[in-house]
Amino acid sequence: MQKFTVFKIAGEDFAIAIERVQEILKLQKVFSIPGLPEFLSGVMNVRNTVIPLMDLRRRFGKKPSGTKERIILVRVEQERLGLLVDSVHEILSLLPEEVINPPSIFKGFKTEYLTGLGKKDERVIILLNIDNILTAEEKIQLKESKGLLEESDAGNYQATQ
Repeated sequence: MQKFTVFKIAGEDFAIAIERVQEILKLQKVFSIPGLPEFLSGVMNVRNTVIPLMDLRRRFGKKPSGTKERIILVRVEQERLGLLVDSVHEILSLLPEEVINPPSIFKGFKTEYLTGLGKKDERVIILLNIDNILTAEEKIQLKESKGLLEESDAGNYQATQ
């Protein structure tokens, strides 16, 4: 049995394996910093640590719902990354037989983003592969940006939210 953190993006259920989730936060001040890669919405300051933020809704071509936005802090390789989502709903346990491989084309999502689909009662939950949420090039950009972020003081930039 595997446990997942279930969240919503544009009314659809998504999940991340719980062992990848470090923390769930309410929406924080998001700071724009010139020179950040396009896939990052900005950065936030969490207990004196500057963390890059990716809006998963933008990543998947969805519009924000504007309600109960949450940030899921995850670790991608050696980097911490915040994922902006519409809302976080539950911790869900799935048995191996409740997880199936995704079809080759699934609702416009690239299948490399998925580890599978969870089937629980009448629900279908899209299980995200956090390791593939960033391309190899984006992972390199994230590491390079970390130096910029460590040198800058996020408090000196304009908040976007």
